[in-house]
Amino acid sequence: MGKNFGNLMKTRHIVSYYLSPFEQKVFPNISHRILNTWRRFSSSFFRVAPQFVIAYMVYSWGNAYNKQLKRKNPADYENDE
Repeated sequence: MGKNFGNLMKTRHIVSYYLSPFEQKVFPNISHRILNTWRRFSSSFFRVAPQFVIAYMVYSWGNAYNKQLKRKNPADYENDE
């Protein structure tokens, strides 16, 4: 066959540039990324958090109500002796 894996076909009019992994910065602009992450988190927190709080409140109320319904009434068993 005689062709390497990267050269299996010829593509015309497309220019590709590659950068060696040894020339790349490992953590470029780390402080900018941290600040950007905080900005994105704080901007969407108040849009997402109320839905999770309401869902948790409904879930906990449903579990408590289910436990209350499954309990036996002690008055039904007072004269069982």
